[in-house]
Amino acid sequence: MRSRARAVAADVLDLGKGGTHSARFERDVRLEVTERRLAALREADAGLVFGRMDRLQGERLYVGRVAISDEENEPLVVDWRARAAAPFYRATPGEPLGLTRRRHFLLRGRRLVGIEDDLLAAEGEDGELDEDMVLVGEAALLASLRRARTGRMADIVATIQREQDEIIRSPLPGILVVQGGPGTGKTAVALHRAAYLLYTYRFPLERAGVLLIGPNRVFLRYIEQVLPSLGEHTVTFATPATMLPAVTVSAVDAPEAVRVKGDVRMAKVLARAVRQRQRPLPRPATIPLGARLLTLTPEATQAVVSQVKRRRGSHNARRAAFERQITRILVDQWREKERLGPDDPTPPDLERQLHRQRPYVAAVERMWPILTPGALLHDLFSVPALLRLAAHGVLDGDDWRALARPRQRRLADVAWTEDDVALLDEAAVHLGPLPSRARAVQAVDPDEQLLFERALEDTGAIDEVMRADVLDHLARWTREQAEEDQPDLATRTFGHVLIDEAQDLSPMQARMIGRRVPSGSMTIVGDLGQASGDHAARRWEDVVAHLPHPERTQVTELSVNYRTPVEVMELAGRVLAAATDGLVPPRSVRTTGEAPVFTRTEDLVATTAQVTAAELAIVDGGRVAVIAPSPMLEELRTALHVPDAGSLVLEQAIAVFSVEGAKGLEFDGVVVVEPAAIVEERRNGLRALYVALSRTTRRLHVVHQRSLPAPLLGE
Repeated sequence: MRSRARAVAADVLDLGKGGTHSARFERDVRLEVTERRLAALREADAGLVFGRMDRLQGERLYVGRVAISDEENEPLVVDWRARAAAPFYRATPGEPLGLTRRRHFLLRGRRLVGIEDDLLAAEGEDGELDEDMVLVGEAALLASLRRARTGRMADIVATIQREQDEIIRSPLPGILVVQGGPGTGKTAVALHRAAYLLYTYRFPLERAGVLLIGPNRVFLRYIEQVLPSLGEHTVTFATPATMLPAVTVSAVDAPEAVRVKGDVRMAKVLARAVRQRQRPLPRPATIPLGARLLTLTPEATQAVVSQVKRRRGSHNARRAAFERQITRILVDQWREKERLGPDDPTPPDLERQLHRQRPYVAAVERMWPILTPGALLHDLFSVPALLRLAAHGVLDGDDWRALARPRQRRLADVAWTEDDVALLDEAAVHLGPLPSRARAVQAVDPDEQLLFERALEDTGAIDEVMRADVLDHLARWTREQAEEDQPDLATRTFGHVLIDEAQDLSPMQARMIGRRVPSGSMTIVGDLGQASGDHAARRWEDVVAHLPHPERTQVTELSVNYRTPVEVMELAGRVLAAATDGLVPPRSVRTTGEAPVFTRTEDLVATTAQVTAAELAIVDGGRVAVIAPSPMLEELRTALHVPDAGSLVLEQAIAVFSVEGAKGLEFDGVVVVEPAAIVEERRNGLRALYVALSRTTRRLHVVHQRSLPAPLLGE
């Protein structure tokens, strides 16, 4: 099959680059399809066939990553996403779906290292099922969980279980919410659902695109090889911090700022901030044109501003209509001063002369400025008068003051935070794209401080300290808006969006993501019990309320924990019970016989280093994570000689994480450091501790100096 695909590519290339437009288009399409087919066939190197179904009628059907047929086009292997492969995942001893045996091939690359059978039913000599036959299930899954973590999410396409498979194959439209506790396979479900949807709805989705959003970049690196191994290469990956590729996140907000920036009330604040930049002149402006002096009055400009505000469209798109009406007022005034009659022509270059007058440019820019999302947000947060006016009646004093930050001389010097990204995206909706050239802003002279002072006076009382700081920068900075290349914040839409760890999305982040999928076709996976952020959801209704078409939401649940041992989940369950009202942890199906270990010490760092080395030796080839309070991370990384959460963290046998950094990941052993501090540094501290405790597949060791939180003390 590879040879045939290569032959097709060679034949196409032999045709050369010439020919008609239709011929060139057909050649490009054939090359693209052939390359895609070769990419799928290369997945055989990861283990082409991983399962076999034996039917009651004696037929056998092999299941693999891609469909394979022989030279007569007879099927040898069915694609795991095909409907014919569904019984491989859904069959159980109680409902065998026509199968007698499900065989799992355990592969290491292209090498067969083991075979495991699930005997679902057996046919006797009389054709009836033999009730005495011993039935075995889920052996392959449990075997895969016993194997050490590799630093990347393993391809578990062969071990998806029935409740997971039903979710993966759910219909495309609407919002599907998958609630699942630790170890229930939420991430695997999301990844396999992405591959399944692209396979089943190839035509609409491949063109529209599928977007998968994870909590952080380390998590994305952890799962990045799964979809290619499932036969898909077309999914776009992102995090809430990377939704706007042109915006670089380089700063971290204080907790109070995080809380306010993520609040849905900020949508109203930003909408008001844009409207407040659409304002009439506070006093008459004199504009020279030839030998005449023209006057723009506050009353005339108020009428124009009010009329253009009623028009539909974004702020920047309506700038042209606003400028046309202002120009018409001034041209009519000039004609009146020149005593021209209705039939007398206006000089053809009169408007061009008017647009070159600095007072005209300054007046128009003051009334209806061309704005980028970055310019609007930086103005809002760095000028207290603007912030106070936009937040009036929406945010209280402590809230809007939490947003204030120093003004930078250049927009390029602003250090954006993760929570700024959603606000920039919200602002982009109101502002729209920039005109081809922001000539009005560019023409403002830096010495005209009076212009900016007048602009600020409209926003309310301004103290002298703020005035001296702002007026020193506003003029030159305003001109730089047109001279610098601004980030393109235009949004792309997708046919389907999947969100992992969605329980910690802020309302503003949910609005940002929702704009990427106008149809509302989404898969949301997460665990309310692990909602530990500043905007932790208490109900899934609170999340979907900010997404398109929330009325078309279906909530389902994964109830079985395949990863975390019973011994660990008993401890974690006590923490969950104390942290939430009525949430129940998933049922663990594995036991290791190894109870969690507690070590109290006076030297946290040294003891943690010793304990981690010992745990690494016990897991023998596996991986150990140290999860600690944020202030301790750098000291622990230094003591353990491990990198930070960068490019190498997943390749290391030992890694050090905050709770947020460890979300969605799993390790053979976990060392949790100072649980009391983990609880205290967050608003939802007990939920954060629940996350930390449930990252392990085998062993848990708790190191502490202070007294343990009450749920860890047991009886």
